[in-house]
Amino acid sequence: MPQMVQAMRLAVTTEDHDAALRFYRDELGMTELGSFTSPDGGRVAILDAGHATLELTDPLNAAYVDAVEVGSRVAGPVRVAFQVGDARDVTARLVGAGAVLIAPPTETPWGSLNARLEGPAGLQLTLFQELEPEFG
Repeated sequence: MPQMVQAMRLAVTTEDHDAALRFYRDELGMTELGSFTSPDGGRVAILDAGHATLELTDPLNAAYVDAVEVGSRVAGPVRVAFQVGDARDVTARLVGAGAVLIAPPTETPWGSLNARLEGPAGLQLTLFQELEPEFG
């Protein structure tokens, strides 16, 4: 079957739009592609997250990932993972910008350095730095 999906956009509702925008755009460095205002004054900003993938996991694997990254099962059904060049540096930067540190950068059995944070809108974030080639 040919690939039908051309892009993925994760839509997150946040009570504090300005704080979330500062965090993801200004601190994490995501480029703002556009912003729009609805007739009632509501706002949305579209931020470039680079290459997107959809990671589907079953509860057993999700528990394993949480155990490796955090030590116990803590994530809900959605966790957003961002690949970064330096997981330690970006973790410190985001904690300084108000993220809650759940677990510091930890080397994983699958060859990456992963940190777990809670960011704006209650999103659990994994910051990961590849230490070895991820695929193939």
